[in-house]
Amino acid sequence: MTVISVENLGKAYRLGQIGTGTLSHDLNVWWAKARGKPNPLLKIGQKDHGNREGETIWALKDVSFEVKQGEVLGIIGRNGAGKSTLLKILTGVTAPTSGLIKAKGRVASLLEVGTGFHPELTGRENVYLNGAILGMKKMEIARRFDEIVAFSEVEQFIDTPVKRYSSGMYVRLAFAVAAHLDPEILLVDEVLAVGDAAFQKKCLGKMGDAAKGGRTVLFVSHNMVAVQSLCGNALWLERGSIAQRGRCSQVVAEYLQSSLGSGAARQDWDNPATAPGNEVVRLRRVGVCLERDTASGLITMESPFRIEVDYWNQVQDSRLHVTLHILNEQGVTAFTTGSARDPAWCGRPLPVGLYRSSCHVPGNLLNSGRYRVVLLVVKDLSKVIYQHDDVFSFDVVDLTERQAGWLGREPGVLQPLLKWTTEYAGSQLSVPRAFPDDREEREISEVPRR
Repeated sequence: MTVISVENLGKAYRLGQIGTGTLSHDLNVWWAKARGKPNPLLKIGQKDHGNREGETIWALKDVSFEVKQGEVLGIIGRNGAGKSTLLKILTGVTAPTSGLIKAKGRVASLLEVGTGFHPELTGRENVYLNGAILGMKKMEIARRFDEIVAFSEVEQFIDTPVKRYSSGMYVRLAFAVAAHLDPEILLVDEVLAVGDAAFQKKCLGKMGDAAKGGRTVLFVSHNMVAVQSLCGNALWLERGSIAQRGRCSQVVAEYLQSSLGSGAARQDWDNPATAPGNEVVRLRRVGVCLERDTASGLITMESPFRIEVDYWNQVQDSRLHVTLHILNEQGVTAFTTGSARDPAWCGRPLPVGLYRSSCHVPGNLLNSGRYRVVLLVVKDLSKVIYQHDDVFSFDVVDLTERQAGWLGREPGVLQPLLKWTTEYAGSQLSVPRAFPDDREEREISEVPRR
């Protein structure tokens, strides 16, 4: 059964300031414009970037789709693609400019921090207020109140005005209300990033439970792992229109390819005279290559890949090797490695010519994120004769299928796949005797029997 039907939906906004606040100011601005004069309200030295009043921007245009009962639909796209606008229209916060929407069932939404909360009311009062807005009866809210407060973990502040809440506390209480009032349709924008990791895990688990219970969920997120784990289908918005709609894994892969490129970052220089370097060495090519093809064509956390450096040695019998520093977005060094580890060429005099040094990086090593590469050319194993900062960068994406637990990005630069074992040690708990040193243990064990 179709519970949400969207037909030719459009939302337009007008740019530019609409009115200045007073009639006299509006008349002065209008009269200056009519005479071709500058805006009289501009301060001295302030630039007039042109009057864009009346210009129309379509946040959504000709969007049509259907959502079945029990479907969990992920909505993805870049910032400004229209994702939040779509949810605001579906929940009734804003009205569409054109098109038609049909929704069957009670809709609960979590759009932005503090949406639907009155800052002067306490947390307790806002729970009842939000429940009433969602169409719940007072007795129905009271029956779930303790469960809502326990989930939100703000019991200590439940009778405090929410204007004194942090953004994380806002999200905790707002999500708890939306998720516990048994809506048939749950709309969730990406506000969970405000909460801590433990609470995000609880929220994602709650949405999973809602989906398993036959409720319809629309989930907007930039967390592709969470989208793929929770959602069966995905809708990709691009500049206010639907770029793709279909199975989640396929849509996410296409979206990431569009956002990150081919996944094989590289730089090429054909002319040794103008290529980066100096009189000893010049770069020909640097880049990343997948060791084996992946379905998405991206460098995933599981993908082994190579970093290749092609360079011209321009001086006979130079003893050169390449060193790479791999840094994450925060400038933290993930690892450093160099071609001096190759025993076949380490310290060997090189004839003039073109060389390729390759570094093989195993899968399940790097965490997801963007990495930049610093390249150094070292002579005689000790002297840096050339350094190229940020010679290129590459992205590692997380498309891991999670069985359970946290769906977000794990902390750390590295994310190795380590082997764990757990063994059954028996049904009786025993405390082993501790000895200060081996000598005392030996003395006790050597006591003669009688």
